[in-house]
Amino acid sequence: MENGEGSIMTLRKRIFDLVLAAILSVFLLPVIILTALAILIIDGRPILYVSERMKSPGHGFSLVKFRTMKLSELDSGVSGADKSSRITRTGSFLRKSRLDETPQLWNVLRGDMSFVGPRPPLREYVERFPAIYDRVLKSRPGITGLASVYFHAHEERLLARSNNPLQTDRIYSRYCVPRKARLDLIYQTNISLCFDIELMFKTVFRRFR
Repeated sequence: MENGEGSIMTLRKRIFDLVLAAILSVFLLPVIILTALAILIIDGRPILYVSERMKSPGHGFSLVKFRTMKLSELDSGVSGADKSSRITRTGSFLRKSRLDETPQLWNVLRGDMSFVGPRPPLREYVERFPAIYDRVLKSRPGITGLASVYFHAHEERLLARSNNPLQTDRIYSRYCVPRKARLDLIYQTNISLCFDIELMFKTVFRRFR
């Protein structure tokens, strides 16, 4: 079905997202509360990090995560090695375990995101690469996806080479954007509920491994 904002999502996929998000919200509530308390006690406020992401070429939304970095008024762009000094004491573990993304269950319930799809991009990259994101964002953005499973580790290694924001942006724009888009479009042409479940299991198993 068309959601009126440019992205396509089947009714079955939306129902699956709603049911699973509701179940996980209850099941993970103790973990979410303990994580929030750990951030508050160890790193202080704010507990949550809210940032604009795009769910279609013309529509943004507020993505919610647990805060893993010290705040900076000059913060912009994707996270590379140039931002590593800002990672909080709890941030490294939260990122590796992906617990920082559990508040995105709220985004799934709201309909901003799906469980599986392309990772929601920053507005600046959507505006700089319209030909790419006009196609990629025909799928509802997701917490995980084909690119997250098969390219995320490589992306981290690429961005670990950067020493400043300009270099981070150059690496991300030149190497990450087109490769992630290629995988996202492969997902788009093979989208199914079974494929979504497979990618979700691979995401979980990859983290435990």
